[in-house]
Parts: sequence; C-alpha cells; structure tokens
Amino acid sequence: MKQKSESQKSVTDKLAIARALQEIGALLELKGGEYFKARAYKLGARAIAELNEDIGKLIKENRLTFVKGIGYALARQIQDLYTTGQSTFLNQLRASLPPGIIELGNLPGLSVKKVERLHGELGISTVEQLKAACESGRVRHVKGFGAKTEQKILDAISQSENRSDNREQRIHIHQALRTGQGILEYLRTAPGLVQVELAGSLRRWQETVSEIVIVASAKKPKAMINHFASFPLIVRVEDQTTQKCSVVLSEGFKATLFAVKPDEFANTLLRTTGSKLTEKGIQKVGPRQAKSAGSVILLKTEPAIYKKLGMQYVPPELREDQGEIEAALEHALPDDLITTEDIRGMVHCHTKYSDGKHSVEEMVYAAESMGMKYITITDHSPTAFYANGVKIDRLQRQWEEIDRVQEQTKVRILKGTESDITQDGSLDYPDWILEQFDVIVASIHSRYKMNEDQMTQRIVKAMRQPVFKIWGHALGRLIEKRPPFDCRVEEILDVIVESRAAIEINGDPYRLDMEPRWVREARKRKIKFVISVDAHSTGALNNLKFGVGIARRGWVRRGEVLNALGVKAFQKAVRPV
Repeated sequence: MKQKSESQKSVTDKLAIARALQEIGALLELKGGEYFKARAYKLGARAIAELNEDIGKLIKENRLTFVKGIGYALARQIQDLYTTGQSTFLNQLRASLPPGIIELGNLPGLSVKKVERLHGELGISTVEQLKAACESGRVRHVKGFGAKTEQKILDAISQSENRSDNREQRIHIHQALRTGQGILEYLRTAPGLVQVELAGSLRRWQETVSEIVIVASAKKPKAMINHFASFPLIVRVEDQTTQKCSVVLSEGFKATLFAVKPDEFANTLLRTTGSKLTEKGIQKVGPRQAKSAGSVILLKTEPAIYKKLGMQYVPPELREDQGEIEAALEHALPDDLITTEDIRGMVHCHTKYSDGKHSVEEMVYAAESMGMKYITITDHSPTAFYANGVKIDRLQRQWEEIDRVQEQTKVRILKGTESDITQDGSLDYPDWILEQFDVIVASIHSRYKMNEDQMTQRIVKAMRQPVFKIWGHALGRLIEKRPPFDCRVEEILDVIVESRAAIEINGDPYRLDMEPRWVREARKRKIKFVISVDAHSTGALNNLKFGVGIARRGWVRRGEVLNALGVKAFQKAVRPV
C-alpha cells in the first residue's frame, strides 16, 4: 500500500480530530449542564474541519489559538488528539455514558438514565435494536417504561425514519457547499481517485438542497465507497452498495456518493445533477438522438454527451426544464453567462457606520485582496434605526473617512447608501443628499405585510423616483424563514423599464433575491442587473459566488450585469443624477 502524502495525512488528521471534538460536544450536551462547553467543542469541530492550513504546522508553530473558535483549552485537546490519536477527556465521557447514547439520545423522551437502563437490561445500543425490542414487547417490562412508553418510542422512531426519507427537508446552499467541499477534500486523499465533483441540486446552485450528492470515478469504485464510509464526520451509514453510499453527517446533513469507473463518470454526473424534468427532456430529444444515446456512457465529458445528442452544452444551473432543452437543440443558449471572474466591483457593502462588523478600510482592503477594482459602501439610511442607520451628521464623517482611505488604495471607493423605501414609497434622505451619492440601493426593511395593492404602489413610486437606484433584495424573502411579500412583480418590472433603475441579485445566502423566475422575466424586458454581496463583514464578500449562481439560473449574460463593467462605466451607469 502506498504511503499517504503529507497533504493527505493533514486532511485525514484534521477530520479525525473534528469528529472527536464533535463527539465530545454531543456527549456533553446529552450529559446536561454543560451547554456552553458543548457548543464550544462543536464550533471547534467545524473550525478544524474547515481549516485551509496544515494542522500539523499550526500545532508545531503554536498557532492553533489564532484560528477563530479555538481557545487555549480546546487547543490542548486538539494537540493531544494530533500527537496521540486519543483524548483522555473523550474516553472518560464515553466511559461515563451508555453505548449508543448519541444515536439513542436523539429520540424524544430517552434520557441518559433510560438509555443506561435499556442497555443494562436488554443490551440495546442502537435504534435498530431498540425498535426490535419494542416490536417484540420487551421494552415495556423494563423499569420506568411500560406499554404506552414502548408505543411512544416506536412512534418516535417511525417519525424519525419518515423525516430521513423526506427529501423536502432542506439546508441552505452555503452550509451544503461548505460541507460538500470538505467531503471533496477528504475524497481526494483516496488512492486510485480519478475524478470527483459535486452533483445534485448543489451543482445547480439551488437556494437549498435536500442532500449533498457527489460523483467520483476510480478504477476500483468499491474501494472509493469504503474510503467514503470512513469519513470522520459521518454519524450513520444508511445505505451502502459497491457503487453507492448514503450517510448522515454530524451536522445532520445527508450525503450520497456515487462511485463509478472512469468511463462512466460523465454519464453518472449528468444523471445525478438533474433535474429530473431535464433528464426526461433529454430522453425525448428525438429518434436520431435517442438512437445514438446508447453509446453516451463511454464519452468522457458532459459536453461530449450533449454534442452526441445533437445539443448545445447546457450548464448545470440551467437544467431546470425552463426551455433549456429546446434552446440547446436549436443551439440558442447564451454562451456568455455571467461568471464570478467577470465581476469587477463589490456592490452593497456595510461597515461599522451601520450594522457591519468591519471598518471602511477593512472592507476596502478585503475587496482589493480579491482583485476587485471598486467597492460601494452602502450603509443603512436613518429610517433603519434598528440597523444603526446613518444620519446626515455621521454620513459626513463617513465620507471624510472614505476620502482618507481612498488616498491609500487603488480600489475606487464609491459613496452610497442602502436607502429604505418608506411606507409611502419615498426614499430615505432628502433629495439634496440622494443626489450626492455615487450609488443608491433602494430596499424595503419594514411593513412587509402590506397587501398586494399597497406594496405594489409603494415600490412603483420608489422606482419612479428621478434618481437612479438599484432595487435591493427585491421581494424581501428570507429563505426558509420569511416568504416574499405580496406585490404584482410584472407590473413593477414594466415600470422599471421606463425608469432609471436596475435590479439587484442579492448574494446573501439567506436572501438570494430576486429568484430566478423573476430574473428571467426582467431579462425579457432588457432590464439591467447588479450582482451584490450584501456584505456585513469582510468574509461576506465571498457571497459573490451565490449571487452569480442565482444570476446564471436566471440565464443572465455578462453584458446584462452593471458591475461587470469597469469603474468609470459602472459609475456612469449608476450615478443618481
């Protein structure tokens, strides 16, 4: 067997340590009375799993505590795990609690004492064993249980199984992407790996996903499956064959790996990327194409498969049965969809002047490090008192600070605002102030429950304001928390066509607003877009990729995005007057 490289060893080590820290956190939580300590271990597990640096080097250079979420006590535990492969604290916790407590403790009504009793009298340490014992009527005879409790346990197990099968349980794209990339990193340490990619709805950049899907190719797919099943953050393997393995991860996410031989990779990636409607569309492309489809499994790439079918390549983000099959057959798909590399400037950035975490200078230098040519500082306006909205006197101080920072950087800093659209449709700040900004993002932050007529009139009035403005996070949704507010979107889009306005595609992964169907409607009207980060910290500048993902799902082309322009052209396009 070949020895692992240093980079492979580093990945394996850090994930094993992360799993141990996650287990400590889970055991402390179940034991009770250690909430904050348990949380610290879980946050530490995530921090270690997401490390980009070699963990051995960090330990050797005594820099673990420089990692966000790692304190001195946690650093000592990590060092012990790295050097000895053991944690005395974890071993003590395991010894003090019954076997299977993490799995069994997730069932409602099963305290640590009850799990201890079940293990002591019936030898139960898994949910499967508990289910069998309940079905055979043995649990009711254990002290502290009874027939009713036995049935409640069976009901709880049934509900848990139903939840596991429910594909509508969703996780946010940024969480799924972070975890998915961690799995890819781990799989790349496997001997014999040829290719590996994310698939499923995550590859299509959907706002939420039901599971993380990965496709890998190797000469020995079964060995790849076995390697995946040993991923340190796996809590439970739900299904495993020689070519597929479905698991539940420590954060509650589901993940499925498809492992195939190299000549099957492209076909499997195409099939598992979906969507199902697109798959059906491909199957109906016509007799000639269908006849030749039998050999596509031997083709090496997805573009080659589409070419074999007589179709233009369909990017993953477009595979949603929204006319892409028909367009691909006619070779009429846009070949210049917007990419992250096309974006020249960061738009919609907050600082400490309102509710941001970092200063103007810190935000500017972070944008510069990402290769941006300009950045808009758009803190909240006065009406947004809950977000420390910037009143006129403080606005003047901010502009003076921007001027000072501008002298130290090549990145062009544009003075802007995220101006509230007030209840009557006016923009916050008086006109004489609005006219002095370089850029205005106009957003709704209050009174979301206005009826359709009221909200439509409110936005229409705002869009008709003579200053140029960008309609910010247009429909106010918070994914999985707050639905879009009621308004007649197409009527508003028609007004924007005749107004001095553009539409923001918001990259905040909890917003991702406006959604692709409305982006496509705006495109029909030749409305321009801005892909924003809505960043309240330097790290949130990385929201850019999520905004680009939504834009691509809306078929947005490079020439339709204002912040794909250079600084002078962008300034001219968005200047309020």
